[in-house]
Amino acid sequence: MSTRARVADLLRDHPVLDGHNDLLWAARELVGYDFDRLELTDSAACRGIGTHTDLPRLRQGGVGAQFWSVFVPATLAGDAAVVATLEQVDAAHTMIGRYADALALATTVEDVERAWRSGRVASLMGAEGGHQIGGSLGTLRMLHRLGVRYLTLTHNDNVPWADSATDEPVLGGLSDLGREVVAEMNRIGVLVDLSHTSADTMRDALDTTTQPVVFSHSSARAVTDHPRNVPDDVLGRLSGNGGLCMVTFVPHFVNQGVRDWDAEMQEALAPHGYAAYSPEEEALESRWAEEHPPPRASVADVVAHLEHVREVAGIEHVGLGGDYDGVGMLPDGLEDVTGYPVLLEALAERGWSDSDLAALTSRNVLRVMHDAGLTDAGEGRA
Repeated sequence: MSTRARVADLLRDHPVLDGHNDLLWAARELVGYDFDRLELTDSAACRGIGTHTDLPRLRQGGVGAQFWSVFVPATLAGDAAVVATLEQVDAAHTMIGRYADALALATTVEDVERAWRSGRVASLMGAEGGHQIGGSLGTLRMLHRLGVRYLTLTHNDNVPWADSATDEPVLGGLSDLGREVVAEMNRIGVLVDLSHTSADTMRDALDTTTQPVVFSHSSARAVTDHPRNVPDDVLGRLSGNGGLCMVTFVPHFVNQGVRDWDAEMQEALAPHGYAAYSPEEEALESRWAEEHPPPRASVADVVAHLEHVREVAGIEHVGLGGDYDGVGMLPDGLEDVTGYPVLLEALAERGWSDSDLAALTSRNVLRVMHDAGLTDAGEGRA
């Protein structure tokens, strides 16, 4: 059997359950949540609009389940962040309902398995930043009731109760309220997502949690020295915690040359001011990139991170979190959601067994969900 045929067979039984996709924010920014304009059954139209994701391409990529990010930027705060988060959740339910023949809402392991049996893509939701609960455990509980099953403790900026990887440290990890948030997430069945958090927040969360944690879209800091990546001492604790690092494809997280280029760009643009997610910032970055073409990341870069996480944390603690539609540039060969088989073929050629690949694509995530109580029996705790 060829490697391609072997991977195709494996994906039929063990489809990809990806940890992070920003299609819903792209839908807001590109078409104002108008799914008549963003017709997800039409790959050509979606490519024309600029998304990495649509229904035919998900099928082609072997994706059987997706955590859709209900993200809002940290430039929104308080009530504005909560309202925008609810709009993202509403967009998720709208998208799933519109394409009910292809997508199925999922909040539990059993939901994922039922979706697979019906030939649909299981659609889970994760909120990408503690600012999205507005400092309120009640809001956290309501997001759970609406179907959100992970919360990333921070995004790019600190929150009052947790330090971010890409902001100046204030707390040195979690505050007492941050530990309360983690405990409440454990209680109600919301996965603690440590992507975007500082290394000290990661360590404090692991000291606090009684359930497995996830990194929904992070890679290995020992391979690419970026604060968004996970240091080895934290990766080493995943085996004891039962958690999971879902390796991302973001070029400046997986390739040191791209990381250095990105740092140079940020330094060059700093005198112009910085407003995250603003059209002005995007225009400045685009002009700078035209004048200073970036290096290219590759499938081999992602393979290096996957193998490092496997070596340090163990095969039971590695997954995939592509971050499609959350970045403008992707590695060669992984330009959109059709790229997962290419990555799996590269791993197979390097000696990964079918059992290893199945653990990577979905078995590890389902085990973490089960162990954290995201099961039919565990529903209703909020």
